[in-house]
Amino acid sequence: MKILALELSTTRGSLAWQEEDRVVEKNWPNNRKHSGSFFENLEAMTSEFGLPMVIVVGLGPGSYAGVRIAISAAIGLQCASSARLIGAPSICAMDGEAPSYYAIGDARRESFFFARIENNRLPGEPELLSEAELKSRLASMHDVPVFSSDPLPQFPGVQSRFPSAARLALLATDQNQRFALPPLEPMYLREPHITVPRKRAAGAIK
Repeated sequence: MKILALELSTTRGSLAWQEEDRVVEKNWPNNRKHSGSFFENLEAMTSEFGLPMVIVVGLGPGSYAGVRIAISAAIGLQCASSARLIGAPSICAMDGEAPSYYAIGDARRESFFFARIENNRLPGEPELLSEAELKSRLASMHDVPVFSSDPLPQFPGVQSRFPSAARLALLATDQNQRFALPPLEPMYLREPHITVPRKRAAGAIK
């Protein structure tokens, strides 16, 4: 099966092509404000290997802009190839061989996300914790590695790991893995905030 994996949720971009037992992965520093490197690498990969049968996209949590770019590119490729399009949490595909670990990251607004990964699956939703709450949680855990793609020096012992497109491609071959189906969306740690415009007062100048 020809599988193309796209991962843009962190500061490291990643693409992978898997066909039978062969896996080719490309990584690069991901500039969230400039996606040129992503499209250059994507064009090079599809030119070399052709169109995929399955496209899997990392959905975060992480950079909403990066995930949206990856989803949009995947939709375009799906239209051209009629490939099956699926999504999976990026934190289920962290670098390394550990199938079970904890993943943490900066959730902004002075909060952090905390997620438990079991056998490369996310059994529940990520939790939002304060710095003090996360430090207390981490202090109570033993023997299970903790990974983060963000630089978080305030949490000693956390190992730096990034989501891997090659690992995403491997997940796509797992019959027991649960996948998101189109329409794909980034993983939201909070409900999207929508500002409703105020109603104009009667007689107000337009």
